[in-house]
Amino acid sequence: MTPALLLRAGWRQWRQQPWQPVLAIAGIALGVAVVLAVAIATDSARLSLHEALERLGGRATHTITAGPAGVAQDVYRRLRVDAGLHEAAPVVEGWLQPVATPGRWLRLLGFDPFAETGFGRLPGVDADVDTGALLTRPRAILLPAGLAAQLGLRAGDTVEVRIGEHATTLDVAGTFAADGGSGDWVIADIATAQVLLGLGDRITRIDLRLDAAAATALAARLPPGVTLEAAGARARTGERLTAAFELNLTAMSLLALLVGTFLIYETMTFSVLRRRALFGSLRALGVTRRELLAQVLLEAAALGVLGTAVGLLLGSVLGARLVPLVGRTVNDLYYPLVDTRLHLPPGVFAGCAALGLGATVLAALAPAWEAAGSAPGRASNRAQYENRWRRLSRQLLLGAAALGAAAVAVLAGSDGLPGGFGALLLLVLAATLATPRLLLAFTAVLAPSAERRTGPLARLAVRDLRRNLSRTAVAAAALAVAFGAALGVTLMVDSFRAGVTLWLEDLLRADVYAAPLAGTDGHGFVPLAPAVIAAWRTVPGVVAIATYRRFDTRIDEQPVQLIAATLPPAARAGYRLSDGPPERAWAAFDAGAVLVSEPLAYRLKLAPGATLRLPTDAGTRDFTVAGVFHDYGSEHGRILLDHAQLGHFWADTRIGSVGVFVAAGADPTAVRARLETAAAPLQAVKTQGNRDILALSLAVFERTFTITALLRALAVGVAFCGVLSSLLALQLERARDFAVLRALGLTPAELGRLVSLECGVLGLASGLLALPLGLGIGVLLIEVINRRAFGWTMPWAFDPAALLQTVLLALVAALLAGVYPSWRLAHSRPAAALREE
Repeated sequence: MTPALLLRAGWRQWRQQPWQPVLAIAGIALGVAVVLAVAIATDSARLSLHEALERLGGRATHTITAGPAGVAQDVYRRLRVDAGLHEAAPVVEGWLQPVATPGRWLRLLGFDPFAETGFGRLPGVDADVDTGALLTRPRAILLPAGLAAQLGLRAGDTVEVRIGEHATTLDVAGTFAADGGSGDWVIADIATAQVLLGLGDRITRIDLRLDAAAATALAARLPPGVTLEAAGARARTGERLTAAFELNLTAMSLLALLVGTFLIYETMTFSVLRRRALFGSLRALGVTRRELLAQVLLEAAALGVLGTAVGLLLGSVLGARLVPLVGRTVNDLYYPLVDTRLHLPPGVFAGCAALGLGATVLAALAPAWEAAGSAPGRASNRAQYENRWRRLSRQLLLGAAALGAAAVAVLAGSDGLPGGFGALLLLVLAATLATPRLLLAFTAVLAPSAERRTGPLARLAVRDLRRNLSRTAVAAAALAVAFGAALGVTLMVDSFRAGVTLWLEDLLRADVYAAPLAGTDGHGFVPLAPAVIAAWRTVPGVVAIATYRRFDTRIDEQPVQLIAATLPPAARAGYRLSDGPPERAWAAFDAGAVLVSEPLAYRLKLAPGATLRLPTDAGTRDFTVAGVFHDYGSEHGRILLDHAQLGHFWADTRIGSVGVFVAAGADPTAVRARLETAAAPLQAVKTQGNRDILALSLAVFERTFTITALLRALAVGVAFCGVLSSLLALQLERARDFAVLRALGLTPAELGRLVSLECGVLGLASGLLALPLGLGIGVLLIEVINRRAFGWTMPWAFDPAALLQTVLLALVAALLAGVYPSWRLAHSRPAAALREE
């Protein structure tokens, strides 16, 4: 028989039941769309960050940096004059904000035009640019053309900006084309940038073009506190910042695709069973097993192509909506991106298309093999097929046990994040394989109660679920996996929220926190004036002040935040230390040791008494670890150092913020007002109560998990389509059974109740099956994946209401999915089904 005739026979089947392929296409489309949307959003954030950092580096091969105060300008002079390195370019970097567009931050870059030859960073400028003015006028800048047009500016105009805590007027010497990620640049001569940013004779970094041998020789001659690193290290650091965050989102998106494969399996199984008589006849006419196998796989591939195509279109739209959410999360938690631009890499589309088609073909393999096994000249009996499923359920249960053991082995044999996600996948697959046998066990327990306490409809509903295991098990697995994942993620988020809340409540011991107004936006460091701190110490009601200075450093090219603090006893009580008496740890801290956060201790395997080597302005120094404190402020690690030690090893000892402790009985609101009054003539400051900071931090937390909630809802939506598909298939397969019941006197309303009861029992079973799966996923997320990804531990926040909610939602989802099949069945004509028989 020709392939064309086989395709025509398959096409007739799909035309008779168009809803089945439509639901399958919808399921695979949603799965692909979620994966693509997350890939677009995370890739856009990563590529925007990489693009900005690479553009800042230009063609540089290496970069010289120093501590928070920057690199001394004399280092650059010695490189150019003494060492003869002419391919060296100094860079000053900071932030400014146009007064006319207060929500837009621009990166101020100071270049030496004479040293920039060969680095390729200076963009093409307009013809009317006064290059002489850029070098000779002290406040001349170049603006991106887009911003200049937005503000109605051109060469010769002035623009008012805020830099740090000062407002100033700059002269527009011209504009440049804002191609790629350069639309957030403002360019000035390096001397102008130094003056505007108040850096004195310091520069941010020195970019170089060196070969490997020259780089090795130069690194050995650099003064203490100055380091040489490959130019790509900065971009790699930016990528590492968001790697764990992106991996978590990707894993959640793949879950939706996994649930979507159930739909493909359901659709192809239904198609094969509907045509089992046809396949038997075709085998008698000479069609080979291989041809039938290829026919079913070809049909599945066609569904996969359509579903994937729709998914790619839908995912592009959804991804564009997710980009701002992911970008804002990266801004909140990792790196101050000015703008996250939409990127649509072709490789991402190709990868998602391959995932969609691959998942479809894999899901169709078992039904295709069933079709290929059709005996010539006869059709396999439906009852025989279901009996095989019941026998197979025992083997599947053994397979589930084997997968569970494999998950344990993977966790024991790997301490990395991929191992954690591998164990999670094995757990989900194990739950899927165990579902048929567990569903049989559940209905076996429920059947006697249904027979004793309810009418014949409930008894029929329970028996029908058992007799149609091939259908009901797949629907139950889809619901159980979706709601189990939702429960696990809920447990993780609730536990995370509880941990963050407890940490913040412990840490925020001061009554009022204050910092320079211009330094509270996250774009650049602005010091708190010493005169302000001195004035606050004399304010009535103030009993103690804690001071803080934060800056970034690196350990083995990994970003770490160092906090130099002066902590009175009340502030120290907010740090929860592990491993040993707190008194001993604080005594060592006062003597010059450091406290490290739990993520850093986990990553570097540090314990009290260990030695931590840190780069300082005085060279690399060893510090003793006094203790480990719980911390959710940075997944990459934080180091707490007594501020008195800062001046011994770093040149910049300025203070960035303070915490003010109010005397017992004093009104914190009144003291806060007096603090603002005392600071007003000296510096513009922003004060916040500890409750305000707690509320703001929790708002950022909730915003971070908005994407997770969306992905969870989409996975449940795919599972809903799977249940609807199963119920419609069951209704069609059992049309003659229902027609006989109608002929025996069952009314349309009773028939609708029968289907609703089946849906209710199926939903209840799915919800109960989701509970152990959800708890297992929650344990893996909390104790393994988040620990390995971020390094912190979480307290378990177990709300029994979440378990009840999971069961009820699964029950409601199944009942809603059964509304249309019930209505369709109640309005069907039994005579037509009997005539067909």
